[in-house]
Amino acid sequence: MRIAIYGREISEGALVYVQHVFDILNELDTDLIVYSHFAKFCDKKIKCNRKFAEFSSCEDLKDADVLLSLGGDGTMLDTVTLIRDTQIPVMGINLGRLGFLASVKKEDIKSALIKLVNKEFSLDSRVLLKLSSENNMFGDDNFALNDITIHRRDNSAMMIIHAYLNGEFLNSYWADGLIIATPTGSTAYSLSCGGPIVFPQSGNFIVTPISPHNLNVRPVILSDTNVLSFEIEGRSSKYLVSCDSRTEIISNAVKLSVNRAEFKINLVRLNNESYLSTLRNKLLWGIDTRNY
Repeated sequence: MRIAIYGREISEGALVYVQHVFDILNELDTDLIVYSHFAKFCDKKIKCNRKFAEFSSCEDLKDADVLLSLGGDGTMLDTVTLIRDTQIPVMGINLGRLGFLASVKKEDIKSALIKLVNKEFSLDSRVLLKLSSENNMFGDDNFALNDITIHRRDNSAMMIIHAYLNGEFLNSYWADGLIIATPTGSTAYSLSCGGPIVFPQSGNFIVTPISPHNLNVRPVILSDTNVLSFEIEGRSSKYLVSCDSRTEIISNAVKLSVNRAEFKINLVRLNNESYLSTLRNKLLWGIDTRNY
């Protein structure tokens, strides 16, 4: 099996787990290809008993069977711009904190990698959002697995976001911003702003206002076959727009539209995992805290 490895710069304490990953993959006789910046960071910090190739873009991953993300959910989101529409499955090993997307725990690394190599997994297909704008601000990286967010900058004035659903006026949001989230992103920023949890295959996306001025303005769930468009106004002339962890500054003259992307991302789901078990474990559902 040819396994691509992606990661960011990590703390010294997490290097032991990265070494553990390389050791196990060497034992399992896999063919490795490592992200070039991560390989440079790991040089002289990690020992690898065999040579590996390096990659820096989507074009270098044509022959990879799976991509392994080492880090937290933010690291997993980075892999989307590398995978794109190649359909290469992604599995995340959580070296961070909560880890909804990077679901493999540190103590389960060996068993998870053995199952991966033995192909004891299924694929969990996830919808992405696509952002369109006149100035094509994100270039070819104009898609998001979690959410697309419109947000005010560092001044105190709220913004007004006029939203349209398939060209028909939906609402004017007087708020600090607006989150358009996929079901995958419903457990991320949207959830912290009062949005609902939506199951991955629901065929929806969520529109969640950030600190709305009107308390009767609530999150709404829409079919992902719809197209949302936005116009912005306010005291400031500049605002922030983000696709997952990528952020750009825009003027209030820029018009935006969001719809479902033409391709999906495949997440590796080990046979002993399910979305429900992830929710229970990460959100501590069913645990009586009075016993602790």
